[in-house]
Amino acid sequence: MAQEQTITKPRSSEHWILLAGSIAGFCILLCFGLFVTPDPRGYGTHTHLGLPDCMTIEWWGVPCPGCGVTTSVCLAAHGQLLASLHNQPLGLACALLLAVAPLWAVRQHFAGRDLYAEVGRIVFKPWLVVGALFVLGAWAWKIGLVRHWWS
Repeated sequence: MAQEQTITKPRSSEHWILLAGSIAGFCILLCFGLFVTPDPRGYGTHTHLGLPDCMTIEWWGVPCPGCGVTTSVCLAAHGQLLASLHNQPLGLACALLLAVAPLWAVRQHFAGRDLYAEVGRIVFKPWLVVGALFVLGAWAWKIGLVRHWWS
C-alpha cells in the first residue's frame, strides 16, 4: 500500500497574525497578573500603564462603556474572578477571552486549519447582537457602581 502524503496548503498571513495576537493577548494577561496592581477605585488601572485619564466621568459624570475593563481584567489575572465580575462584567469576559483564545488558536493551527478561514466561518450577526446587549448591560452596571446605586 502506498502511503498517503498529507499536503498542507500554505496558511494566510492573517492566520499568523491571529495566532500571534492570541498568544500576545495571553502574555498581556500574564503580565497583568504579575506586574500590575488593580486600582482600588474600580477604574483607572490603565493610568498605571502610562495611558491618560478617561475624561467622561469628569465631563459628564458618567463612565464610558469601557470604564473599569482594565481593572477588571487585572483583577481576573490576579485570580479574583468574582471581584472582576462585580467591578465590570465586560472586563471578566475579556479576560476569559484572552485566556481561551490561544488554546483555540493553537488547536486549530495544529489541526492544519487556517485561523482566518475558521473565524470567517463563524456567523457573527447573532454574536454581535448578544455582544452589544452584553456591553450595554455591563455599562449600565458600571454606571450604577460609580453612582453608588449598588455596592
